[in-house]
Amino acid sequence: MNGIPKWIAELPEEDLNFIKRFVLSSGSLKEMAGIYGVTYPTVRSRLDRVIKRIMSSDEKEEEAYISLIKKMVLEEKLEFDAAAILIREYRKEKQNGNDE
Repeated sequence: MNGIPKWIAELPEEDLNFIKRFVLSSGSLKEMAGIYGVTYPTVRSRLDRVIKRIMSSDEKEEEAYISLIKKMVLEEKLEFDAAAILIREYRKEKQNGNDE
């Protein structure tokens, strides 16, 4: 799955279909409720669950990267100051990527 973001690859097919329909409905929760034959709050709840799954995937990825850097410092394969810079820049890049 080269080129596919990890958070997408980790989502179940039903969530991917939900996201596709959400985009095709221009993000209208009211339209989504009609498509699924459920209430607006039910669709909102479903969207919230999908958002949490995506955020959880991003957090796991960040934790793994930062853990690797910390491990390299402990094993003296990387200087502490360099590790701090890498972590700071990584978080800044992630934040800038989320703002787009």
